[in-house]
Amino acid sequence: MKRLTGLFLMALVSGAVTLGAYKLFFEPKVTPYYLENESLPVFQTSTSGTDFSAAAGNPDFTLAAESSVNAVVHVKNLTLSRGSGGLLEFLYGYEERARPQVGTGSGVIISPDGYIVTNNHVIAHASQLTVTMNNNKTFEASVVGTDPNTDIALLKIEAEGPLPYLAFGDSDNLRLGEWVLAVGNPFNLTSTVTAGIVSAKARDLGRNQSFIQTDAAVNPGNSGGALVNTNGDLIGINTAITSQTGAYIGYSFAVPSNIARKIVEDILEYGDVQKGVLGIEAPRLNTPYSRENGLDEIDGVYIDWVEEDSGAEEAGLLRGDIIHKIDDIQIRKFADLVGYISTKRPGDRVQVTVEREGDRLVLPVEIRQRQTLNLPNLEMKVKNLSDADRKSYRTRQGIKIIAVPEAYSRYGLVGKVILAVDDVEITDIEQARELCAKISRYGNTSITLLDESGNKERIIFQ
Repeated sequence: MKRLTGLFLMALVSGAVTLGAYKLFFEPKVTPYYLENESLPVFQTSTSGTDFSAAAGNPDFTLAAESSVNAVVHVKNLTLSRGSGGLLEFLYGYEERARPQVGTGSGVIISPDGYIVTNNHVIAHASQLTVTMNNNKTFEASVVGTDPNTDIALLKIEAEGPLPYLAFGDSDNLRLGEWVLAVGNPFNLTSTVTAGIVSAKARDLGRNQSFIQTDAAVNPGNSGGALVNTNGDLIGINTAITSQTGAYIGYSFAVPSNIARKIVEDILEYGDVQKGVLGIEAPRLNTPYSRENGLDEIDGVYIDWVEEDSGAEEAGLLRGDIIHKIDDIQIRKFADLVGYISTKRPGDRVQVTVEREGDRLVLPVEIRQRQTLNLPNLEMKVKNLSDADRKSYRTRQGIKIIAVPEAYSRYGLVGKVILAVDDVEITDIEQARELCAKISRYGNTSITLLDESGNKERIIFQ
């Protein structure tokens, strides 16, 4: 009897030890979380961990995908390229016959009467454009207008009846982590839908622009296609990827819908893009100057320079102010500012919230046309003439030099007026920009200058 009792106690102790060891070392950890009700939170446990996707509800892409694929089209761009005839062309005037080349991309129908948004680089230099819909119907397309700066183009097709289209959403309301779909025709595979999330907003790719960054797969052929939210609203035009191979590796970029919509409206209403600026400049943040002065650590946009005769100058913005908001849009970096101002036209007014010596000020600023720019190839900073300049220099034409590169500093060019470039009279900075963009580095360029005393001179740049 004693032996049986001893065996029983030994088995009981062994079981307890085994159970304790299992509890301590092998049992899955319990994950607690709270569910709110009308009174006190109820504490519950689960041995399977917390399934956040189930708690939030799995996203349903079916309706957005079904509505999007019918409004996204396949765009074919036929261009004619001529090769060089080489020695035969030089000796005998032989001219090689033009060779057709076909490029492809995507586009988005934005109205039932056949207006289509795509990328400018998809249709550039086109001799012929054709658009194929999801039902395989094909149409000839014409170019209504383009804006190379934002890489947006507007096409038009003529159809017998109303077409399926996507409505513009508000890209300013996008949130990081929000689900999105990329719809397009990668590698000539029509009606392809990929899913991802918004990885970043106001991403600057060195183009002084503002892009939506996503991890939805975008490949060659997706350019010009739709980026839509789960409601099926068009919130971006897929434009670019970053890749060493030319194929998708996890990053893709789209022009925000608010910018694309503004470009389309300008083309339809004015025939060209109405570009406005706030009238300030910010320092480059990757310079020693910015790092030494802590400008690269500022949460906002530091005003380094205020343009003369701009809305910013008239409103009282000053060098050293830090912009934190424009209207209701939070401004953390220069790309935020550029992206929002790109949706505005000259004459629009915005409320700019700035920090000045520890105080917060809200100043109304009128968006105006750009008055200054850097001339390509010459690299001079110039401005349109003000009424005071025209009176002082006694001229109705020309543009004023306000800064030059160090290499030109010894020539005394600052403060003089450029009257002509290669004998073509200059009326404003945009005309000067177009002329200077055509300057060849292998030739000579002459500019005609005027000083305040009325003296004219001509300088030859080689």
